[in-house]
Amino acid sequence: MIGAERRQRIISLVNANDTMSVPELMEALDASDSTVRRDLAILHREGLVRRVYGGVTKASSMEFVPADRTLESRKGLMEEEKRAVGSYAATLIGPDDFVFVDGGSTTAELVNAISETRATFFTNSLPLAQRLLARGCHVIVPGGEGSQLSEMLVGPETLEVVKRYRFTIGFWGTNGADPENGFTTPGYGEAAIKRASIQRCEHPYILTDSSKFKTVSLIKFAEFADATIICDSLAERRFREFGDIIEVGVRNTEGEAVE
Repeated sequence: MIGAERRQRIISLVNANDTMSVPELMEALDASDSTVRRDLAILHREGLVRRVYGGVTKASSMEFVPADRTLESRKGLMEEEKRAVGSYAATLIGPDDFVFVDGGSTTAELVNAISETRATFFTNSLPLAQRLLARGCHVIVPGGEGSQLSEMLVGPETLEVVKRYRFTIGFWGTNGADPENGFTTPGYGEAAIKRASIQRCEHPYILTDSSKFKTVSLIKFAEFADATIICDSLAERRFREFGDIIEVGVRNTEGEAVE
């Protein structure tokens, strides 16, 4: 079966079943894991299907995320894509910047890539504060109530401190990114901090991998056009019409990463 026929078969299977796992597609197509994943990358980029963890869904499906995952459970998910996004974002930080850093697995990759340690960093993420300090950065951490799930400081005390500052540049994670629903997250406390800090930032950036597009969670903390998006690649090209989007790690027609 040639590639075009195989990919059309994938579309038919997904449309008939709503979702398909990679092993199911391997069996149905009598194809290898690498072949199926390469086909899914091509179809996802063209907006014909939507990749999710472990498989694929219809392109029109909107995944609802009612609750956040622990940081530990997110390790290894879209790891290369998050690393590319974080590495690019780190290059935007200058020595005189006052930087807001949100918590999350993608912003963690930003912190890992930071080389500009003369800037001042503000974060309500406890693990990222420790990483920034270990890198020799000047870090401001607010008070507040600790969330066991997200490992971030939230609540009225944290919000009050955030509202005292103006940030020159900032980086936020998101559970969902969709033109109609905006940027969404399941935690009320986290959403309040995200909303307030974005409103007080001159150059806000949302860091996300492509799996978050066309995903929605409980609470909107910003509109789709309120921040520049840095992502590995667009799920659908039409998203460019709705926001300022920077793509890094774009893939070629064979599904391979290119510079």
